[in-house]
Amino acid sequence: MWRRLAKQGYIAFAPDALYSLGGYPGNDDQGREMQKSLDPAKIEQDFIAAAKFLKTHELSNGKLGVVGFCFGGYISNLLATMPELINAAVPFYGTPAKTNLDKVKGPLLLHFAETDERVNSAWPEYEKVLKANNANYQAHTYPATQHGFHNDSTARYNQAAAELAWSRTLEFFKQHLMATG
Repeated sequence: MWRRLAKQGYIAFAPDALYSLGGYPGNDDQGREMQKSLDPAKIEQDFIAAAKFLKTHELSNGKLGVVGFCFGGYISNLLATMPELINAAVPFYGTPAKTNLDKVKGPLLLHFAETDERVNSAWPEYEKVLKANNANYQAHTYPATQHGFHNDSTARYNQAAAELAWSRTLEFFKQHLMATG
């Protein structure tokens, strides 16, 4: 995804949480197993540090967006708890952050697969929090999709849903991250 964002004119950075273990193995199942051996708090702090780095990068316009898939969707929701840092967050099938949900104000663009029991079961409570926060958010559930529908290297890939979700993501980032002048 970072290449797609860079082609659109964004500074794009894709931290690899598995770098200390040799990097992403190219297979989601192996990646999940590797991730289990890492300290979750350290992973979160690494992504927060990356966001702070980009926010103040000399080429940055000072606006920072985050997009993530699966665990990255969780990281996007986590970073959304830091509105002083993040200007727009786009979690794809990500669970909500574990703390500081009262700080989420958005803007958020949330993408859900229709068939994703674990992630979708957390959505009703998260939406209640977003409403209580008067957060700026949009949520889309894509029919006939499974968790990971945007990943074209798996059988779960759904081209139509992936293209629609990505076009919505680009429009959302254009609206919230492009410098005005």
